[in-house]
Amino acid sequence: MKRNLPFIIIAAVLGAALLMAWYFKRSTAETPATTAASSTSSPAQMPDSPDAGADPPHALGPADARVTLEEFGDFECPPCGLLHPILKTLEGEFGPRIRIIFREFPLVPNHQHALAAARAAEAAGLQGKFWEMHDLIYENQKTWHEAFDVRPIFEGYATKIGLDFERFKRDISSDVVQQRIFLDGKRAHSLGVKGTPTVFLNGREVPFESLMVPDKLREIINTELASHP
Repeated sequence: MKRNLPFIIIAAVLGAALLMAWYFKRSTAETPATTAASSTSSPAQMPDSPDAGADPPHALGPADARVTLEEFGDFECPPCGLLHPILKTLEGEFGPRIRIIFREFPLVPNHQHALAAARAAEAAGLQGKFWEMHDLIYENQKTWHEAFDVRPIFEGYATKIGLDFERFKRDISSDVVQQRIFLDGKRAHSLGVKGTPTVFLNGREVPFESLMVPDKLREIINTELASHP
């Protein structure tokens, strides 16, 4: 959750990723941390030379869009789940004028299934269906969040969106998937990201309270568009 969670240590994320093959054989039953979210009062400027993150990034919209929204998200984070339909609505409203990028930032170990969800989405991405898996995971967040074993749930999503099932099962614990999550985590830390959801609009961090109110976020986008005719 935003601002109330400890810094994610990249080494811990990488170490957890190396254990995912085991994880998908036997899920654990840890209890995720649940504390209240707080907010940021003013936008922060992106550092001059942040890490690049996974390349190519998962993006909706043209590379030359006048506004780019870069989200660092955790699939198990409740505020991220609330932001998901807001961004989908704004994507439809603004069309090619905006670009939305999603970066993986699973809050390990506070969210016990976040890394598994990130790996499922990245594995789907290797078959060109990241956004289909991304949407299913967020839209069904409560269902799998409460599950003991998420493996059959995510495998069911893979079947539903028409993935090569055997490849999906191989890719989910692959080095390629692991590296993409790791690189997004490095970028997050280079930008000073402390929690999720964190969104940068053309390199400036959007205040958390503005993210969760569609009209406020819409106003920020319109202001940016007006300044870049």
